[in-house]
Amino acid sequence: MNKGKVLVIGPVGSGKSTLTKRLLGMEDVPVKKTQSLEYTNWIIDSPGEYSQNPMYYRTLMATALEAKVLLIVQDATRRDCALPPNFASGFPLNPIGVITKIDHPNADIETATRFLRTVLPVGDIYLTSSVTLVGIKELKDRILSYL
Repeated sequence: MNKGKVLVIGPVGSGKSTLTKRLLGMEDVPVKKTQSLEYTNWIIDSPGEYSQNPMYYRTLMATALEAKVLLIVQDATRRDCALPPNFASGFPLNPIGVITKIDHPNADIETATRFLRTVLPVGDIYLTSSVTLVGIKELKDRILSYL
């Protein structure tokens, strides 16, 4: 049964927890390494290891039963893609892609978009910065339209 939650997935260090804090307006709360699934309000933040190790894919699939939206995060500074092609199609959720760290000096938005499109062939992709908050409001509005 869907409970109106968002499942956030992506590799270690991609900015999932920071993005979660920004979406919830919790800028003053320190970000820490996610060690297990963390439920905060309407967001389920998953550890990056769950996206990088196929052994954990079942956990992500089971957790998806509690959500309506799948947020797949790709770090704009990363030079690889942690998830397999068409991974998003395995989830019965509304998929949204998010590229984080777009204002980083080493950001390559074109490459990040290409990587994300292999995982998420269809669906919206939002460019975000948790430093300047670019794209955060638009992303939150889109997410809430599904919940």
